[in-house]
Amino acid sequence: MSEPVRFVSRGQVVTVAPDVPHTMTVLEYLRTRLRRTGSKEGCAEGDCGACTVVIAEAGADGRLQHRAVNACILFVHQLDGKALFTVADLAEGDKLHAVQQAMVEAHGSQCGFCTPGFVMSLFAYYKSHDRAEDSSLKDALAGNLCRCTGYRPILEAGQKMFDGGRNDRFAPQEAALLAQLAGLTRGRMLRHSTPDGDFLSPRTADELADTLASLPDGESWILAGGTDVGLWVTKQHRMPRSIVSLGRVAELQRIADHGESIEIGAGVTYTDAFAVIESLHPDFARMLRRLGSVQIRNSGTIGGNIANGSPIGDSMPALIALGATLKLQSKAGTRDMPLEAFFLAYRRTALQPGEFVRSVTVRKPGPDSRFAVYKLSKRFDQDISAVLAAFHVVLEGDTVQSARLAFGGMAGTPARAAKTEAALTGKRFVPAEIEPAAAALAADFTPMSDMRASAAYRLLAAQNLLRKFCLEVSTGEKISVEAAE
Repeated sequence: MSEPVRFVSRGQVVTVAPDVPHTMTVLEYLRTRLRRTGSKEGCAEGDCGACTVVIAEAGADGRLQHRAVNACILFVHQLDGKALFTVADLAEGDKLHAVQQAMVEAHGSQCGFCTPGFVMSLFAYYKSHDRAEDSSLKDALAGNLCRCTGYRPILEAGQKMFDGGRNDRFAPQEAALLAQLAGLTRGRMLRHSTPDGDFLSPRTADELADTLASLPDGESWILAGGTDVGLWVTKQHRMPRSIVSLGRVAELQRIADHGESIEIGAGVTYTDAFAVIESLHPDFARMLRRLGSVQIRNSGTIGGNIANGSPIGDSMPALIALGATLKLQSKAGTRDMPLEAFFLAYRRTALQPGEFVRSVTVRKPGPDSRFAVYKLSKRFDQDISAVLAAFHVVLEGDTVQSARLAFGGMAGTPARAAKTEAALTGKRFVPAEIEPAAAALAADFTPMSDMRASAAYRLLAAQNLLRKFCLEVSTGEKISVEAAE
């Protein structure tokens, strides 16, 4: 029996009509069904930010949590039980919201096409900060592109919007919204049918396993954040028979500290995992800061990045270097495997029909560990890696006891450099003796040339990053990222 998909907008509960396709994006729904055309479509792939909207739901502390997301790659059925804010929802009558007023006063708009997205990114920032900090404000806007105004007046607006203080974070209407959202809470799995297919949202891992086992193989998609799956619709025009959403599966949203290791559920977003990843190693967190934009990290999940099997997924080399293991689950039960064994070939993984990634477990680096992650790309923010290198060595004095080196962008899958690891083990880890290991990288990989980088560049860059890591470990000083990358 089909159940309605409901979300809150402008203080009212909106019920998605049964004829809305299960692959319709929030942006298309806003513009074609609700006739709210303030949100714009630029790239339709989550890069330009013109479509940015804000999703609100109750956080772990019971308070309302506002996050900016890309409406162009988020399916409208993913809004079930949440609240949606667009650029047209902020003003009260003729009175602009503080964010909008600041954009006016700072002259932060010219052609205006990108402006709705900037306003919503600033609105999400405004809702989660008491004041503007330069680095975090720039990070919040890294997923929004402007071609004519330039960023200086927009950043000025981000500072100016706090001039009147922060007096609406816990406003009465937010308490009312929390109550509305509580009223939309489901006690069972959502089953919603459309003429084009079904949208299913299980609440437990066992329910998810049963659901996947009941569906014809190859006719359904598992949906986590949608930051890649959304493009299958907007760019490839694909239509699955069923979409199975992980967004409400309780076990997949958990992070557990097991003492010597951290277990991260496959449905945990990058944003929610950031603090625990930073506790594993600051370098890992610095790399995540460059993985997509705030909008992408608010939606995208580590488990989804893994299950996708992309050779350029930035999180995988770091996880492999840290010795991560996966827990996979199906109706038959669970099984564990090393992360590097999960990737079989380009876009092909060890997942069996009806099986899903349940969690990834990462061991904490020990006192003798040295770890670093380096990302090379054509621009600093929101760019696909040409090479992603993650290095983890365990030292006794200056001698390597064990080594795990993993790369993205060097092969058809994220992969370890086994011959280079062997060349390092038992040797002194000092610049004068690193060259045999650097040369061994040519035996580990035969990289390809593409629009991001040539094969020769990739190999030389990988070798130089190993040299850089050795120099940093030997001197105890971090070489400037800006200077090196």
